[in-house]
Amino acid sequence: MSEHADPKSAKSRGPRLLLTAFAIVLMVALAIAFFMRTDRSSTVATTPVQPIPVIGAVAQQRELPIVLTGLGTVKALNTATVHSQITGLLTSVDFQEGQPVKKGDVLAQIDPRTYEAQLEQAQATLNHDQTHLSNAQLNLSRYSELAKTDSIARQQVDNQTAAVNELTAQIKNDQAAIENAKAQLSYTKLVAPFDGVTGIRLLDVGNIIHPPTSTTATQSGSKDPDALVVVTQVQPISVIFALATTSISEIQAAIANGPLEAIAFSQDGKAKLDNGKLVVVNNQADPGSGTVQLKAVFPNERQQLWPGAFINVHLIVSRQQGLTVPLDAVQQGPEGMVVYVVASDQTISIRPVSMRESLNGVALIEKGLNAGETVVVRGQYRLSPGSLVTLANPDNPAAVPNPSTGSAGMLP
Repeated sequence: MSEHADPKSAKSRGPRLLLTAFAIVLMVALAIAFFMRTDRSSTVATTPVQPIPVIGAVAQQRELPIVLTGLGTVKALNTATVHSQITGLLTSVDFQEGQPVKKGDVLAQIDPRTYEAQLEQAQATLNHDQTHLSNAQLNLSRYSELAKTDSIARQQVDNQTAAVNELTAQIKNDQAAIENAKAQLSYTKLVAPFDGVTGIRLLDVGNIIHPPTSTTATQSGSKDPDALVVVTQVQPISVIFALATTSISEIQAAIANGPLEAIAFSQDGKAKLDNGKLVVVNNQADPGSGTVQLKAVFPNERQQLWPGAFINVHLIVSRQQGLTVPLDAVQQGPEGMVVYVVASDQTISIRPVSMRESLNGVALIEKGLNAGETVVVRGQYRLSPGSLVTLANPDNPAAVPNPSTGSAGMLP
């Protein structure tokens, strides 16, 4: 053999070695990838699915009131603008703005001196005329005795009788003048016409107050120059609300069984304000709006109803047995109301339902749900059909977080 290698043979072995090395590296890489994929699939397959904590409730049969809901305006049973019936100087104002007052409480004082003098004058006139009447009656008695013996002319007796009658009539006039003077003097005290609450003071001490006139008693959009204050009765208080005319027959049928209960709620429907009674259904409906007005009266002991405020009124027309769930369980889906039902295997199904009404956080379900089924009340935003859930303690709401975005009661 030759000591030197063939140059051509060396050149041919170089590419073959490179190809062999490349093939070995490729096979190793494919093997590693295969084993990694197999290991990952095995890990995923063996990792258990974690159930989602939710708060649930069981659908129950129970009695629920059937209500008609309308928007109403709070109206005071009585409202009075306090005016003076006489003219005089306002010497004191004896109420605090916003103060509860009782009927007859003194609100303000007008200078009484002029009217006290008029009363004293009327009493003096009465005393004067009574003295003359007494004297005239004595003279008539004397003349009558003398006339029996023809000692005086009959005409004189008749004249004295007429004088007595005239003085008697004058005394009646004096007594009427005294009563009028007493009335005028009583008007110097401005008093509350009924139990209520005072508003903002409209006239200050030191001003001359006048009786109202046709042009100044009530001036729209401006201050009444002759008014002292407005007193409003707030206990009890009334609410005027409207319902559809289609409900009239149902309401009339319910009234036949006794007074109907009305419940006042805040304008957003979240806070209960008071319980009252329906007192009247208006005798005419509004053909333009297709509604009829109704009036309910509330005791308003906590004064949560205030004149002029808008509220919601729930009129209870009957009570019936029905399937109920917490209102939070009913969600608004793309095609209507739905509930999230928890199956026996703790999986979720989304089921459409029909809800007749809701009251005090309870929904009356007409169809789509059966008694005894468990529905999700809180935690729906993380669920989808087939989701595995676990029921958390309802006394620990923190165990189920609220959604960070979106509105309550709406599906994501």
